[in-house]
Amino acid sequence: MIGGTILVASDATGETGEKVVRAALAQFFGNERVRVEVLPHVRDETAVRSVVAQAKDRKALLVYTFVASNLRSLVRHLADEGEVRAVDLLGGLLLQMAMHFGEDPLYKPGLGHELNAEYFKRIDAVEFAVNNDDGREPRNLRKADIVLVGVSRTSKTPLSQYIAHRGYRVANVPLVQGIPPPKEIDSIDPRRVFGLVVDPSILVEVRRTRMKHLGMEPGAEYGDPRTVRTELDWCRQVFAAHPQWTVLDITGKAIEETAALVLERYRRHFDASAAKPSKA
Repeated sequence: MIGGTILVASDATGETGEKVVRAALAQFFGNERVRVEVLPHVRDETAVRSVVAQAKDRKALLVYTFVASNLRSLVRHLADEGEVRAVDLLGGLLLQMAMHFGEDPLYKPGLGHELNAEYFKRIDAVEFAVNNDDGREPRNLRKADIVLVGVSRTSKTPLSQYIAHRGYRVANVPLVQGIPPPKEIDSIDPRRVFGLVVDPSILVEVRRTRMKHLGMEPGAEYGDPRTVRTELDWCRQVFAAHPQWTVLDITGKAIEETAALVLERYRRHFDASAAKPSKA
């Protein structure tokens, strides 16, 4: 069972490292138990020493993206000395590119994250996804490019975050049996709504793992196979009552695969101009 903390240290924003880490984490069952923390603008030896010490104290995996070779060398030395597991995401690639092109890199932090409109759009989208997770602000559904709906533990939150990093405003809404979806969802373009379903046996396994992590009784109704099947049957009835919603079966699919399906259907529904993330 995985868990713990991953520290992502960067001499810029840390966005690149975080994206790679979260993409890799999606391949692990129970990845929601792993805390990912970004430590940006680490640009001198004092800051590097602090980062490595923090990773050691917290028994965290350290992932770093430093362009300066002296800082990368210092991390490797300190990590070896302190028995900290550390991963250099950028150093090997820079070296191979330099050898391939026969030219040294500029070694200037932050060149990949110039403060342009597209960058700010992605930041806005990520903030929107966080603030509109788990049906938190139904009034904002009309501002969303994409709305994900489904019963508990159908990967709505990680999928929202993944798509948000592509620059799309995503909200997600939990479906709870016996409680109708928020009325606001009927006021938005139904082509923006995506329903998520999964094989009952997989959902039972995911929920029972979650229950164990939370210290819940193993026989609780939340992870009961009959309850799960009933919930999913009811969920499909909700989807059937909204025939213009897109329903996706996510069984056996990684977050990246599901995100690709959502975005492909989304772009198919809208023309080139409408398909771009909203600027509300």
